[in-house]
Amino acid sequence: MTTLRHTVSDERLLAYAAGGLSPPEAVVVAAHLSFRPGAAAFARRLQAVGGQVLRDMEPEPMGENALAQVLARTEVDSAAAQTPLPLNDMPQLPEALRRLPLGPWRWMGPGVRVRDVHGARDGKCRVILLEIQPGRTTPRHTHGGVELTCVLTGAYATETERFEVGDLEEADHQTLHQPRVVSDEPCLCIAALDGQIRLDGWLGKLLQPFVRM
Repeated sequence: MTTLRHTVSDERLLAYAAGGLSPPEAVVVAAHLSFRPGAAAFARRLQAVGGQVLRDMEPEPMGENALAQVLARTEVDSAAAQTPLPLNDMPQLPEALRRLPLGPWRWMGPGVRVRDVHGARDGKCRVILLEIQPGRTTPRHTHGGVELTCVLTGAYATETERFEVGDLEEADHQTLHQPRVVSDEPCLCIAALDGQIRLDGWLGKLLQPFVRM
């Protein structure tokens, strides 16, 4: 039996099921779960348990305008649901990502390009697609906050681990790494970034003002 590595942590999966993740992190976890049917099924069970807990709770008195507010919100949500966003221009993406609006590709360096994923932002936390060509290496860096990365195609390796299709890397300000693409095809990832990456070393500090993701 194959042991799954680099799967979303229990804490983050529970937060996802409860609707407690930021929109950028939820997008990346949803992409990850599209490759992990077992974890996705567990998330659905957690959501069902949460719904049952709500049904079992003692009712609380509601305000005078509560019904009107709920009905007004329902009308707005129903109108939005009837007009789904069009599919984006990347059919190779998982279904969970196909209707997210995408910005143009931006050059980040030799063999590296990035494009913004719109509609999933929370303060400084945002979502990007990152594509790196075979054999290319990103600058050695750490992070200003949490970074969640899910591999969509190809594979990359850090100094200690290898990440393949469907794998999720959870990094933070204590993580210092230099990912290198080790697959024969380009490595495409979706990542939620909280703040900017921080380049390491004197050269990194010199280049930092010109590197914006």
